[in-house]
Amino acid sequence: MRLFAGTKFDRPPKCDRCGKLESECECPKLANKLTPPAAQVARLSLEKRRKGKIVTVVRGLSADGNDLAALLSRLKSQCGAGGTLQEDSLEIQGDHLQRIGDALRELGYQVRP
Repeated sequence: MRLFAGTKFDRPPKCDRCGKLESECECPKLANKLTPPAAQVARLSLEKRRKGKIVTVVRGLSADGNDLAALLSRLKSQCGAGGTLQEDSLEIQGDHLQRIGDALRELGYQVRP
């Protein structure tokens, strides 16, 4: 439902590419192009941060071919730790190399240290 649906301020949605109404738009629909996990290699490493904190870093997964936010959420919940998404790398607080490696293999990713 739109914000002003049913009022005099209601504006029908328009296509971002051509500017026509969505009902009249003839632009081809963009397919969700996710890369299969078996075709990707995740590289795991440990990094030491300020004040001696250890962070497990997952690199090598492109942001275009993955839903990195959902993957990060899943890994954080499996490790019981916090983490963040930095460009094309996932950072999970603590030393969780083995646990993250097992979880990624279970999802079908190739894992390298």
